[in-house]
Amino acid sequence: MEVCDVAPRDGLQNDRVTLAPAERAELCNRLAAAGVSRIEVASFVDPRKVPQMARAEEVVAALDGTATYTGLVLNERGFDRALSCGLRDLRYALGVTDSFGQRNQGVTVAQALVTGSRLAERAQGEGVRLGVALAVSFGCPFEGAVSPDHVLRIAEQVVSWGPDELAFADTIGVGVPTQVRRLVKDAAAFGVPVGCHFHNTRNTGYANSVAAIEQGAHFLDASVGGVGGCPFAPRATGNIATEDLVYLLHGMGYETGIDLDRLIECARWLASQLQRDLPGQLAKAGDFALI
Repeated sequence: MEVCDVAPRDGLQNDRVTLAPAERAELCNRLAAAGVSRIEVASFVDPRKVPQMARAEEVVAALDGTATYTGLVLNERGFDRALSCGLRDLRYALGVTDSFGQRNQGVTVAQALVTGSRLAERAQGEGVRLGVALAVSFGCPFEGAVSPDHVLRIAEQVVSWGPDELAFADTIGVGVPTQVRRLVKDAAAFGVPVGCHFHNTRNTGYANSVAAIEQGAHFLDASVGGVGGCPFAPRATGNIATEDLVYLLHGMGYETGIDLDRLIECARWLASQLQRDLPGQLAKAGDFALI
């Protein structure tokens, strides 16, 4: 099971403490040293709107691990910036409701689909890997409940572009396992690797992770320490914690390639940088050897 750590991006983008590029790069390097094979290192967005993500190029320049480093983009300008600093693995975020899309990136769903199609074509021409994350797939802070049928219709359009993967994001942490099973199971028929991005706002993130795994999800996002949130989604609190998820996966018999002790050390280091306790539980309770 592949675990993508999104702490350097989603974990930090809404935090009251803004870490310098060197500190954000060190977080990425510590995660890579713990064996995390894929890390979302930054979002290439307007620093006036998300100052925590300013100077993303400096973060990329200071990376020294062997992980796959991913950059989040919302438009062509972000795509160009990510390419210019050498990233070859990108993820395009697309909100599935007009209200969220307009607040998050200033576009409707229809406009985001046009941009995404163009980016997919460019990525294929550049030999760049491009995944697509469907934000607010389980519920929108502005429009309320989101129909799985609506999400799957958008997902089917996205898959027609030929992306490398598709992720369903529970941006505000409202999803439950029955929704997860439906989306992951039905999307698997589209023929691309499917994964999920869960927030634990309402304490359903780990149950949702198990549901996704049982339906054949290829990857899961998580954030070391459980930090996270979206500046454009009210009450969108932390992601599921990477170390807690890895403990769960290892206990269930899945291989991740991650050294859990080093990951716990990374969570404690991040807590010291952010000057507070973090939501993740394993860094407090410690590992436990299961039979």
